[in-house]
Amino acid sequence: MKIAVLSGKGGTGKTLVSVNLAAVAKTSTYIDCDVEEPNGHLFFKPKDIIEEEISVKIPKVDGNLCSGCRRCVEFCKFNALAYIKEKLIVFEDICHSCGGCILLCPEKALTEKEKVIGRVQKGTSEQVTVYTGILNPGEPSGIPIIKKLLDENEHERSKTIFIDCPPGSACIVMESIKDADYCILVAEPTLFGVHNLNMVYELVKLFNKPFGVVLNKCLDGENPSEKFCIEKGIRILGRIPFDNELGSLNSNAEIAVRKSEKYRTIFSSLLEDVKKEVHHETTSDS
Repeated sequence: MKIAVLSGKGGTGKTLVSVNLAAVAKTSTYIDCDVEEPNGHLFFKPKDIIEEEISVKIPKVDGNLCSGCRRCVEFCKFNALAYIKEKLIVFEDICHSCGGCILLCPEKALTEKEKVIGRVQKGTSEQVTVYTGILNPGEPSGIPIIKKLLDENEHERSKTIFIDCPPGSACIVMESIKDADYCILVAEPTLFGVHNLNMVYELVKLFNKPFGVVLNKCLDGENPSEKFCIEKGIRILGRIPFDNELGSLNSNAEIAVRKSEKYRTIFSSLLEDVKKEVHHETTSDS
């Protein structure tokens, strides 16, 4: 079972939810796909870390073969190629590694070379297997790293997998949720929170994923995100209070379910509700 946790922006609480769900599930896998700013490892503090570099292929120019036809320059939608002063230049930092320029070159002046864009780490924290993707600063896309993270667990069936997605609804989020069995949307109780919730709500609908919402930082009084869910008929999986104890644990990079019986109960109940939802969706599809 693969459960993706996502939100419309950073700081909403998706790492809080995904880390604590993985911890309370005990024998589980946690995958941090927020490769630009991974922080799940700060909570889990994994041991026995194994690291692997992730590379992509980018064009390499043979100036002796290049005729200056500029077909590659005109083809590249990211402006990663330029022909200046009788010389073809590759801007490696903005190349998206599509390989189109190499296919188009009539003189075969472009070949491929490897470029390291980041790394993947694997470690353990009690009974949780922790995967972390780390994108090197300045790289245009973390998708190859996310693909590697998810491919590592593509055939895993014995554990529940929790995917801590990047914030927002861009391509890297789409890549993170595409094989998920269920999506948890985390929302804040503000008007801005409604806007951010709507972004990921539209995304999971587009991907036809079963989903529910966790309302985080809940206070007494009106909750615009709760109102949005009621109006749209969205299942509310649970509510996490705006609480000093939780804030203190979180700011000290402690996993709440390992420190507090109160939060162990909250997240255990949330996990059971999610499992029931996944079972219901699976049964309905069959």
